[in-house]
Amino acid sequence: MDLHTVVEVVSPATVGQWRPGDAWLGGGTGLFAEPQTGVTRLLDLAAAGWTPVTAHEHGLEIAATCTVAELAGYAGAPRFTAFHELATACCRAFLASAKIWNVATVGGNLCAALPAGPMIALTAALDGECLLLAPAGERRLGVVDLVTGDGRTALAPGELLRSITLPAAALTGRTAFRQGSLFTHGRSAVLLIGRRAGAGLVLTVTAATVRPFQLRFAGVPAAAELAAALRDTVPGDAYVDDVHGLPAWRRHLTARYAEEIRAELAR
Repeated sequence: MDLHTVVEVVSPATVGQWRPGDAWLGGGTGLFAEPQTGVTRLLDLAAAGWTPVTAHEHGLEIAATCTVAELAGYAGAPRFTAFHELATACCRAFLASAKIWNVATVGGNLCAALPAGPMIALTAALDGECLLLAPAGERRLGVVDLVTGDGRTALAPGELLRSITLPAAALTGRTAFRQGSLFTHGRSAVLLIGRRAGAGLVLTVTAATVRPFQLRFAGVPAAAELAAALRDTVPGDAYVDDVHGLPAWRRHLTARYAEEIRAELAR
């Protein structure tokens, strides 16, 4: 879709150039998907040339401008087995064409804050921490805290998502992935990721809910303990209600997938 109100594109852009009426431009798949009548200028981030994925001893840093194709094709740091398993599964969850994979960015998926965003699921499940830049300085915020609702984030006006860091401690070990939708090639209505963290279990719930929810257990819980924790953690009004699935169905499938993940990772 053409953005007829845009009169200028700044390329490459920096955080200090932002002013009211500006929009950060990464891949643009979300920005150009619907009218943006309040946007008069685009700040081009892709031209900044940030390295898509950087591996170091403390984990992985994913640039906000890293495309889905670049993330899916990243073969470095083979020791981070959990990352490679989940990155492949989450990239496929887009159910998008190669054209979208080559343009859509990890940062754009997080900032769009749509419940079905698979990059939200991936980075939240791996304890991702966001580096946010603003003219006044920088701050760090967990992915589970960045996304606050359907289409809502904790980003302040003019604030920029620079990168997401995944700690090494979360990038190895066993994982389990479950995704459900109303149709074979439909948008994710439920997406759960389980991860063994030492003797414990970390369960991340996305797609079914308006924001990501995370449950942490010191050990592998019993089925009844998991079910109770899920009910206590995710309020009933947090389940999404749209054409891709009713809240009651999403809640039922979330509980079913959670138990499947628990049983799988208990073995």
